[in-house]
Amino acid sequence: MRGLAKQYLDRLSRRDFLIGDALVDGRWLSGEQRAAVFDPATGEEIAHVACCELQEVDRAIAAAERDFPAWRKLLPAERGNILRAWAGKMREHSEDLAVLMTCEQGKPLAESRYEIEYAAGFLDWFAAEGERAYGETIPSHKRSSLLHTRAQPVGIAAIITPWNFPSAMITRKAAAALAAGCPVIVKPAPETPLSGLALGRLGQEVGLPAGIFQVLTGHAAKLSNRLLEDTRVRALSFTGSTAVGRLLLGKAAESVKKVSLELGGHAPFLLFEDAPLDLAVRGAMAAKFATSGQDCLAANRIYVQRPIYDRFINAFADAIQSLRVGHGLEPGTDIGPMTRLSVAEKCHSHIQDALARGARLITGGADSRLGERFVTPTLLADVTDDMAIATEETFGPVAAVLPFDSEDEVLRRANANEMGLAAYLYTNDLRRGLRISDSLECGMVGVNTASFTGPPIPFGGWKQSGLGREGSRHGMSEYIELKYVCFGDLAA
Repeated sequence: MRGLAKQYLDRLSRRDFLIGDALVDGRWLSGEQRAAVFDPATGEEIAHVACCELQEVDRAIAAAERDFPAWRKLLPAERGNILRAWAGKMREHSEDLAVLMTCEQGKPLAESRYEIEYAAGFLDWFAAEGERAYGETIPSHKRSSLLHTRAQPVGIAAIITPWNFPSAMITRKAAAALAAGCPVIVKPAPETPLSGLALGRLGQEVGLPAGIFQVLTGHAAKLSNRLLEDTRVRALSFTGSTAVGRLLLGKAAESVKKVSLELGGHAPFLLFEDAPLDLAVRGAMAAKFATSGQDCLAANRIYVQRPIYDRFINAFADAIQSLRVGHGLEPGTDIGPMTRLSVAEKCHSHIQDALARGARLITGGADSRLGERFVTPTLLADVTDDMAIATEETFGPVAAVLPFDSEDEVLRRANANEMGLAAYLYTNDLRRGLRISDSLECGMVGVNTASFTGPPIPFGGWKQSGLGREGSRHGMSEYIELKYVCFGDLAA
């Protein structure tokens, strides 16, 4: 396993993806200080990236301010053509981008390939959606007057992205902002900067102006604070933990920026006795173990109605035991390393807490022979609501199953959490599906499916899972200000 990432990186057709310089005002800056990027599976260094200083942040903001007027004046179709060309470049170099992602993030290569296509899809979607940022005429309440609204770009947008989806979280935000006419300054996660920098290189090649898409790398808090202090930055979009989101929201409030946040999840999975068991098991596997469990949409609380509880546990355990743990570049790997050691530690903590409080270990639980960042896929049964895994987001491949009896009971328990990003519901009763999906306190519900994301859908949560929406036509509104105009005395 050691040295595997280097072997793959040595075969990249785009060796410039590994240079690791920050992109500021169209120039690649190596920086006086550089930070190492590691393969999480082995701990080996795979690259070094620039550590930007505050003056680079200031230069990026100045460049964005300079190029903003010309960018916003382009026809929406002209901006869209650049976004579509960018998507084409991503697909042209999709294998290099996927290898790069797996090497720095750890997810299986098949999932990285999927993410590159998923990320490119947002560029295509918003390329078209930018042409539909409609205003409206308003029937006048004043004689001889014409009333209308216009959708106009908010201004410079700061985009701060996480390490679990290092390409898609950039394009989902940036494509909407760019299509709306806004310049973008991206701060990718320190663990996964290479994917964002590679997107910057491809953006240059398709003609994105120097100040319109920039990528800052380095110390997250220092650079983010500088971006939020500057009044020229008018919007913030952040995906990450709720704790960090609260801090950024407070900082952005000082200059009343437009803010969208996609924060933590703690998704309930509700399985009723009338649902087909095989469909439910496949859904639970997809909802729990995608991205090695490091997904804000991951099913963290799997509620199973008591008449099918034991049968589900047995079938779910069989499926979990078939998962292969390994380096993301090894063929057949289903579960890669945890990108952060702290995630693996939290997984083990949740397992130990649950067992100490009376949960049953059905499969997994043991330390992995592959290293400290690997977590053996684990199934815990008889989990109760007072256990840590039932109250906190695990963010790893540990499945917690809780029995329930009635619809009212499980709905109350599912909603008894301050997170409200997504939920899953499995039932063959249409009326129940409509009733419960309407009552779940979350932004997204999958009924008899674990696959519901994509460019056309409004991605976002309720409560402390975030503010605003990404993707869909609603994603544009995070980067648009509505202007109302009244023409008077038209009869004069």
